[in-house]
Parts: sequence; C-alpha cells; structure tokens
Amino acid sequence: MTPSRTRAAALAGVLAAAALAVSACGSSTPTTAAAGSSAGTGTKSAATATSAADLGGMDALIAAAKKEGSLNAITLPRDWANYGAIMDGFTKKYGIKINDENPEGSSQDEINAVTTRKDQGRAPDVMDLGGAFALSGAKQGLFAPYKVATFSSIPAGQAATDGSWTFDYGGYVSIGCNETKVKDCPKTFADLLKPEYKGMVALNGDPTQAGAAFAGVYAAALANGGSLDNIQPGLDFFTKLKKAGNFNPVQAKQSTVESGETPITIDWDYLNAGYSAEFKSKGINWQVNVPTDGLYANYYNQAVNKWAPHPAAARLWEEYLYSAEGQNLFLGGFARPAEMDAMKTAGTLDTAAAAKLPAVSGTPTFPSTDQTTKAKAVLAAGWAKAISG
Repeated sequence: MTPSRTRAAALAGVLAAAALAVSACGSSTPTTAAAGSSAGTGTKSAATATSAADLGGMDALIAAAKKEGSLNAITLPRDWANYGAIMDGFTKKYGIKINDENPEGSSQDEINAVTTRKDQGRAPDVMDLGGAFALSGAKQGLFAPYKVATFSSIPAGQAATDGSWTFDYGGYVSIGCNETKVKDCPKTFADLLKPEYKGMVALNGDPTQAGAAFAGVYAAALANGGSLDNIQPGLDFFTKLKKAGNFNPVQAKQSTVESGETPITIDWDYLNAGYSAEFKSKGINWQVNVPTDGLYANYYNQAVNKWAPHPAAARLWEEYLYSAEGQNLFLGGFARPAEMDAMKTAGTLDTAAAAKLPAVSGTPTFPSTDQTTKAKAVLAAGWAKAISG
C-alpha cells in the first residue's frame, strides 16, 4: 500500500467539517430500484444510462459489462489507497480485465487522454481526479452523468447534482518521517525549518501538477498566516525551506522512502500511513503526524468518460467502488471513504480498519472553487521562483 504516484491538484468545493469524521447521515443501503434487481426493462443504452435502473437493474448492468469484457483505467498505481486490491477485487468478482494505463500519471494526463482520444477504443473509461480537475472536466462536458446505487449516502456537497463527478476517498496532509534516519521527527510545519533537517523534506511531486504537493503548499500557507484566500505564505514557507537547505527536490515515492532518499515527506496521511505499514517488516520505522498548525483535508473524485469505449463496465466499476466492499477497500488503504459516515450508521464499516487511521485533532478547512482556482494561478506563477536559487 505504499504510494508512488504523481496526482493532480486538490479538490475544490466547500464541505462540512464532518466530512472526514465519523458522525453521520444517510444509509448506505440502496433501495431496490437503485440497487437494480433485474426486474424491469432498461430504457437506455449503457452509454446514456444515468443509473443501473436505466438498464433494468444491476443484473442487466453486470451482464452488459461482462459482455464488453474490459475496462480502461488510467493513472491508478496499485500502491495508492489500496487500488491494487480494489482492481483485483473487481476482476475477481466480475471477470472483467482492467487495462491500467500510465499508473504514475496525473489528473491532467487523464483529462488529456479523454480529450485527445475521443471515440477511440483506447480512451479511458473512468477517471480518478483531483477536485480542480474534476470541476474543470465537468465544465468542459467530458463526463457522463451517473448516479451509483448508494448516491444518496454521499454527503451533501460532495458530488455534482447529476453525478458527473463524485467524491470517493480522501485524507489529511501529513508529515511522514523515517525514525531510523531522523533522531527527532518533525510534527509541525514550524519544525520543518529546524537545521537538523537539511536536505530531508520532500513533496510528492510538483504542486502545479500534483494533488498531494498542491495540498502540502496549501497546508503550509495555513500554518504560516495564510488562508484559503491566500496561498502565498505557503510559497514563502518553501522559499525559507529552500534557503535553509532543508528542501529536498526529489519526488517522494515508495522507492525514495525505502532507500532513505526522502526521509521526511509532506504527503496525504493515507499514503504516509501506507509507508508505515509496508516498511515495518523491513526495519524502517515510519512515523506519521497530521500537523496541527496546517490542518488541510480533501478528496479525490470519480468520473465516467462521456465517450467511454466500455460504458457498461465503466458504470459497473463505479458501482463497485461505492459499494460497501469497495469503500472498505479504500479504508484498508488508510483512506477515508466518502460513505464512511453512512456505513458506520448502517453497520457496514470495517471498524478495525477505521481504528488504524492516523489520529487527527482540530477542524479541517476546505477551499471553494474560486479559492482553488486562485491558488492554482498563484502556484503556477510563483512556484519555480519560490524554490529557485
């Protein structure tokens, strides 16, 4: 479950603070019609179906997906949020082969693949996108509206009203540290400026392209007098980190963590927690702390390509991800699933996996669409300068 991926910019959208807590609302048990008993006749093709019911129910959707036989995925590394187990589980359950292209790619790579391969058999069927890209893709009309059976269990504000994008899993910005190589691990952004961390502090990619890195800079801004309206203090922080000699330009990933090349990483808590679980048997003690001085949380989104070459398999994949089985598999990868609250209420949550999540104190903050757009523009204009010299 150790992550090795570049992902694109973080989610834009205002959420209630309880979105990543276990407190909540709705039920994850679908109605008979939404769950799709095979009763009834479908009135739409898979390519235009906005729910399983449109095809006559889940049995009909499953049959259509099996007939297609394949699913084109993109930028899904097996060690990111337990995607390896998720893909294996889907194939085992339905016998549908998954073609996972460019596992180390970004959300922008996904959008590019959709726009440049329209009506091609090698186009991606489904996407896993950082929020800013989910919103921009929807604005371009690239996604097919589709509501999974458990759509009503997604908290308000965490999905497009037509289901063209939907929150799936998320987490908090955290600081990971190799206790084997670092005597006293940092727990806050302020700690990262200490002289003993020279050349140690790395991000998971370029923040102008990668969601985890984008979130890291936003969290640093919140820790240094900035706000959701002002990410500039985050850039200023990394300028200080670079001048102090502490910034490590190497992209943090599984191999660099294991080799010790990136002994301190600013990354999603579920990715850092994955390192901790993966490397314990290898003698690497990886500590994970969610910094209280820069608390930032967000989700990734699911979407179906409007021109998916395997439209039934694409919709069945979404049903699988939002089923209790799929959501608990994300949880098994230390990511907080979108339906976590509803599953707890329904008694379908894997409580043992939930208990292993990194501890968090305080209330997370979430940027709006306009705030995210502004932050991206500031980063695009200033990141290279911030870490130059």
